[in-house]
Amino acid sequence: MTDPILQLQDILDRPHGPVLVAVEGRHDSELVSTPHQHVRGQLFGSLRGLLSVGVDDGVWIVPAIHAVWLPPNTPHSGRSHGPFHGWSVYVAEPACADLPQRPCTLRTSGLLREAVLRACNWEPVSATPLTGSRAHIAAVILDEIRSLPVEPFGLPFPRDPRLQRIARALIADPADDRDLECWAAWGAVSSRTLSRRFVTETGFNFTAWRQRARMLRSLEMLATGMPVTAIALDLGYSTPSAFIGLFRRTFGETPAAYRARL
Repeated sequence: MTDPILQLQDILDRPHGPVLVAVEGRHDSELVSTPHQHVRGQLFGSLRGLLSVGVDDGVWIVPAIHAVWLPPNTPHSGRSHGPFHGWSVYVAEPACADLPQRPCTLRTSGLLREAVLRACNWEPVSATPLTGSRAHIAAVILDEIRSLPVEPFGLPFPRDPRLQRIARALIADPADDRDLECWAAWGAVSSRTLSRRFVTETGFNFTAWRQRARMLRSLEMLATGMPVTAIALDLGYSTPSAFIGLFRRTFGETPAAYRARL
């Protein structure tokens, strides 16, 4: 999939122009977008495949029924996991005033998806304002961004640099089973401080944060076709059933059901 940010750079960097620009694309292998930002707000989602999105304070996982909203000038990076078919909507900065002011994941609706796909067919991309039915469709998309429920698919990072180092190590190797005391010693921080600040800075205690990191990584692994048993063992679970049980409690379905839907 051609990076839409590069493809539409001329439009995206203009403070004026159409209130909304939408693009759709496919990619047969991994797609990597290096850290960047632009003056337009961006909503992007997946029709098939899985995305992970990096922002300053965390990582966002985007399954096929969710989308990520990024306000204007938000630094971010992205990566797909396996074949990917998705879309992006870029919203002019003035129209973002009453949209979410922080990055978030949204549960997409059928109305949003159909409106976005209709907007993706507006070719060629023009710098002129939208009128008529196109203006109405753009208004529907903006209203959906404004009103759709926020979903907790992010993994917030702690602000303390010592805790960030620990968090990034856990993301790099979710199967690392060192306990809190060992991680505190490795990060040159007391176990009491590590425990307390993880809660105050991320909203999760250390154990829950690590489990969440493992669950989100499992979504990436499922998207690549990796067997459930191999995923469970690679993530440090003693048995596949232990992993399957936690996955069901976290996402409301088994890994096999999730993969079939993905």
